[in-house]
Amino acid sequence: MDLYYLPFASPSRAVVMTAAAVGVTPNKIVVNTYEKEQLKPEYLKINPQHTVPTLVDNGFSVWESRAIMVYLAEKYGKDDSLFPKDPQKQAVVNQRLHFDLGVLTQAFGEYYYPIFRDEAPADPEKFKKVEAAFEFLNTFLEGEKYVAGDHFTVADIAILVTVTTYLAVNFKIDSYPNVLKWYNSVQKEAPGWEENVEAAKEYTRRLEAAQKK
Repeated sequence: MDLYYLPFASPSRAVVMTAAAVGVTPNKIVVNTYEKEQLKPEYLKINPQHTVPTLVDNGFSVWESRAIMVYLAEKYGKDDSLFPKDPQKQAVVNQRLHFDLGVLTQAFGEYYYPIFRDEAPADPEKFKKVEAAFEFLNTFLEGEKYVAGDHFTVADIAILVTVTTYLAVNFKIDSYPNVLKWYNSVQKEAPGWEENVEAAKEYTRRLEAAQKK
């Protein structure tokens, strides 16, 4: 099993943590997207969309991090706890995965990437989307220990990784008490946690570099 990934990127970190959660150890192959390695012909053969990460399992290729996470949970999980088979429980996990992608992660990209890549000034209007995303997450976690049901799932992994990325760029979650409580608690159950936090520090370095220019 080969995992083509960019170590610090949130989607790659989420897949690495899921692999750890199901007890598999893929052969990790770094794809430096900043050097356009994802456009090499040999990579396009396994992923014509040239996104990262990509998992190749016995010749089967799958990309998009959340699809990989679900694949790993369903194929290699010892049971269905990480990705429930029950349609209603599974629907909640899927909703949170879509929320992570379409709201929480998107808000991060819209606000922070212009600062990283273009050295643009912070946009207060875009920051409001960040705050709204965390308000939603805080609501989801009202009275709950996990983001999707009564136990740890791939939704917790995905959102843990995203929140770790926010923390790496000095976003404060203290104003969202349910998020803070969940984050401090659930990280203790998350396999590969230390690697996730260490890799996310690259976001800190990139933000600091952008602010110095």
